[in-house]
This record gives sequence, C-alpha cells and structure tokens, in this order.
Amino acid sequence: MGTLSKVVVAAFTVVLLLLHGGLTTATWCVARSDATQEALQIALDYACSAGADCAPLQLSGLCFLPNTIQAHASYAFNSYYMRKSMAPGSCDFSGTATVAKTDPSYGSCVYPPSPSTAGGTTPITTPVSGTVPPPPFGGGLTPIGNGMVPTLSSPPISKAFREYSVSRITVVVLIFQSIQILSA
Repeated sequence: MGTLSKVVVAAFTVVLLLLHGGLTTATWCVARSDATQEALQIALDYACSAGADCAPLQLSGLCFLPNTIQAHASYAFNSYYMRKSMAPGSCDFSGTATVAKTDPSYGSCVYPPSPSTAGGTTPITTPVSGTVPPPPFGGGLTPIGNGMVPTLSSPPISKAFREYSVSRITVVVLIFQSIQILSA
C-alpha cells in the first residue's frame, strides 16, 4: 500500500472518530459505587430539587429502569452537572458523585453529554439550609419541586456501568482495522 493510501486511510479514520465522538473529551457526573444508599437518596433529593431534570426518573420515564438509587442518582447528578454548565464542584454531592469519561447511557435512557443538550441551565446558587425536605427511606415517593421523585430501597445495580455501548465498540474496531491497514 502506498504512502498516499495510508495517509488517506488515516485521515478517514480521524474524520470518522471525530464525527462519531470517539475523540471528544465529554464527561458525565455519576454516582460513586461506594456511596451508601442513604447518602445517595439525600443527594438525589437535593439534585432534583435544585435544578436537575428528574422527569425521566418517573415511573413512566425513559430512565426509571433500572429502578435503583444508584441509577436514578447517576441520571439526576448528571442532569444537575450539565445544567450547571459542568461548573467546578457541581459533581460532588457530598462525596457521592464522580466525573466519568464513559457515557453511562443505556437503552432508551440517554444522559445529556453537554450543557447544550441538557434541557437548559440553572443558575449556580447556594442552597438555603432546610429547603430540601428529608427523604423517606425504604421506598415511596417524595414530592419535590414540580413532581414526585422515587425513593428506592433496591440494591444499586445498573447495566450502564457494566456494558459498553455498541458505538464505542464500533470506534475501537475502526481504529484496529485502520492500524492493520497502515501496518500492511
């Protein structure tokens, strides 16, 4: 294979990766796997009352399943993080959250990858002490803001943190194939 052909293949691969998002530095805010259910519930209630879009977590929402505190907190944390324009400190939630470089979206539950796709932003404010009602533990619904936020007692298991998306695998395959072509 000639040098020009190798350059064309390499350029094509880079363009595909850029179009596909494989070279982006996107980050998401997700719940820490070592956080307690009680701490996650408090942080989930805070996120939903302080600007996160928690509508997808409702019983009929696209992100209700898996019905776990871990999964629901991750979605709410990311929504809050994006709506706060990924501001420093907006992905902490008293140590229950962390920034991830792997897209936690799964099935029909799509985590916004940027502030521009998060459904608007909310101003960064300091919460007033006592404005978030204490959450009930053991299951039920907590009225917060403009809706009901599910409180759950099931274990924190989420496919989002165990599965690779097909699109990411496709990118890896394209890179591997390009390397093989270039080395031929």
